[in-house]
Amino acid sequence: MLVLVSGLVIFFGIHSVRIAAGSFRDEQIATNERRWKGLYSLLSIIGFVLIVWGWSLYRPNAPEIYEPPSWGRHVASVLVLAAFVFLAAAYLPTGSIKHRLKHPMLVGIILWAIGHLLANGDLASLLVFGAFLVYAIVDLIAVIPRGDPAPAVVRPRSDLIAVGIGLVAFALFGLWLHGWLFGVSPFA
Repeated sequence: MLVLVSGLVIFFGIHSVRIAAGSFRDEQIATNERRWKGLYSLLSIIGFVLIVWGWSLYRPNAPEIYEPPSWGRHVASVLVLAAFVFLAAAYLPTGSIKHRLKHPMLVGIILWAIGHLLANGDLASLLVFGAFLVYAIVDLIAVIPRGDPAPAVVRPRSDLIAVGIGLVAFALFGLWLHGWLFGVSPFA
């Protein structure tokens, strides 16, 4: 469990700098943007690898905290598919999805985490997906005071591309790779 918790602390620690110490982050970027981005990326990757590794180590022996609903896996599949679409929309030119959600990546993470919490009731999953859910909600709340305007729609076709990318990503990762790595079928 130490590996998992260490990964969560490292990953969310670096991701929370903008929320908790925005001026420190701005100073680091002003001083040496490449160094800051390099450190941010390195710590993010290390934290993420530790989260995945720690989860896979701890999950087989993790106590069951709650019994997921029988329909949880099916709802999780729909939520994760939507999350992949929103994640793709976050990195494409602005379409209606990005315009309406403003922060589609955070909304996607929220849906992804809720889906996984509906499908898994063990402590390892609760720690990982609960942490992502809490972080995404806190970050979404933190961006509200900045008053970022909704991005203007630049390319309406971006939504179709986001749906296509989301479907492919869901098919590759959500169905095939997830089942292959973890031996879990989303349809079981």
